[in-house]
Amino acid sequence: MRLLIEPSGNCRCVYSEAIDVRQIGETSIRRGSHVEPTADGQWTADLSPVNGPVLGPFSTRSEALDAEVEWLLENWLTPDE
Repeated sequence: MRLLIEPSGNCRCVYSEAIDVRQIGETSIRRGSHVEPTADGQWTADLSPVNGPVLGPFSTRSEALDAEVEWLLENWLTPDE
């Protein structure tokens, strides 16, 4: 699990149960995206909660979830420059 600790002391991560994030301190868990089916049975990952794009469509939900995590790791879980 990759953690980004900001100069303010806030910590960001893509949530998983790999570690108990409550051990770090006070937590606030928010959605990074919305992975949803489309009307034609495809899947998209809408990353607007973190000011990102809509990814997809994908054939399967797991493809959309993988794309979501990849985008978050490459574009959101990076230090501000």
